[in-house]
Amino acid sequence: FSYMVGKDRIIFATKEDHETPSSAELVADDPDDPYEEQGLILPNGDINWNCPCLGGMASGPCGEQFKSAFSCFHYSTEEIKGSDCVDQFRAMQECMQKYPDLYPQEDENEEKEKSSKDLEAASVEASAAKEKGSS
Repeated sequence: FSYMVGKDRIIFATKEDHETPSSAELVADDPDDPYEEQGLILPNGDINWNCPCLGGMASGPCGEQFKSAFSCFHYSTEEIKGSDCVDQFRAMQECMQKYPDLYPQEDENEEKEKSSKDLEAASVEASAAKEKGSS
């Protein structure tokens, strides 16, 4: 999945994501959908769960876990953004592991090592982007 931080898009992809052909279906935009044009963050600062940029993550079988983890990360005020959200991300990952067809996983050991590095990198990128944006 991916999300926007400032002007940067952070994308989480597995090795399998790159090896398998895309099964994405193009759906005609609904001109009446007021959330379609808004982007990930609504003008009032809330998360737009209908943003196509979330790739349907908010509505899948692990939607609640995703929303919980993503909300925690979005609103995190920790020094390392999202470092207080480990439990929510763990719950989301555990849920996703129950649906391997929907959420392909990498090799178990490689995955654990990589995901913590990715989360760290994403946190560092996010806080760097935040600092850059605020100056």
